[in-house]
Amino acid sequence: MSGLPACPACNSEYTYEDGALLICPECGHEWNANEPATQGKVFRDANGNELQDGDTVTVIKDLKVKGSSLVVKVGTKVKNIRLTEEGDHDIDCKVDGIGPMKLKTEFVKKA
Repeated sequence: MSGLPACPACNSEYTYEDGALLICPECGHEWNANEPATQGKVFRDANGNELQDGDTVTVIKDLKVKGSSLVVKVGTKVKNIRLTEEGDHDIDCKVDGIGPMKLKTEFVKKA
């Protein structure tokens, strides 16, 4: 063991030093060992409050449901959200009366 930390991208233990950088030969990820590791994207609602998985949010704007004539009305509460970095929508959730949806964080506020 070399005593170097595992790669934060792929958890490979075969990292090596190159000057001030640590490099993973398996995935090619490079990082500075002296800088704190980033925790990923921080999700914020329309008011700037930080969102977490499992939060309850309220819709702040009428949102048309693509492919149907349904509308998610202002004030609709959405419980137990799941945050995701896939695509351009940040929230996976289930809206009562409509079903599973993806929402953007800019159209919700934390309840």
